[in-house]
Amino acid sequence: MRKLLFALFSILLFAFNANAQIYKIAVDAAYPPFSFKKGDTFVGIELDMLAEIAKREDFSYELKFMNFDGVIPGLVSGQIDGALDGINISEERKKIVDFSDGYFKSGLCVVTRISDDRIKEFSDLKGKTAAIKKGTYGMEFAEKNKKALDLHLQYYLLSPDLALAVRNHNADFFMEDYPVISYQIKIGEQQGLKIALRDIYGSPVYAFAVKKGENQELLDMFNAGLKSIKEDGTFDKILKRYIE
Repeated sequence: MRKLLFALFSILLFAFNANAQIYKIAVDAAYPPFSFKKGDTFVGIELDMLAEIAKREDFSYELKFMNFDGVIPGLVSGQIDGALDGINISEERKKIVDFSDGYFKSGLCVVTRISDDRIKEFSDLKGKTAAIKKGTYGMEFAEKNKKALDLHLQYYLLSPDLALAVRNHNADFFMEDYPVISYQIKIGEQQGLKIALRDIYGSPVYAFAVKKGENQELLDMFNAGLKSIKEDGTFDKILKRYIE
């Protein structure tokens, strides 16, 4: 009888696990220090944070590595359930996605060549050529200010292409979130570049995103886990692994 009960329990447990939802969560495979490949594994602030939150809230997930410009469309189409991809909260994005509580306050900055001293204040951007990564907060800023600043925009899919365009004198500047570019410059990945202007477009906050009106349970679990790791100091420990 005990063997029969154990067998039935095992079958039920297997069926439950088989039907347990595995959330598809998008991240950027090349966005240090938030998500990037180190050796044969993917690491970063967002990946470490997600792993700890999922452990505490007991949910399973599968990472989907995507270019940033495909993340929001992927959420809207249902291709992915959530996204943790250095996504800044904005009023435009709130129309189509729901955001979690913010987990990191950033700042959009202007990056130029070290040898280029033409950009020292906001008005110096006028008439310049900007390298823009599609789908980013930097693109939003550039397109909103294109007419007022007489900007010439060049669009790219990948962050490394922005830096290459500026280094090769094909663009005067590009825009990146401060923690990302400062980390890259610090470790020597962006030699020949400097931060010319900081916080040119508000103080954007990173948050987890889901399709508007859907996956509320996932959003609630993320918020609960985020609150937990912030309160006990785990989040600060994660940050210190990658940035000062």
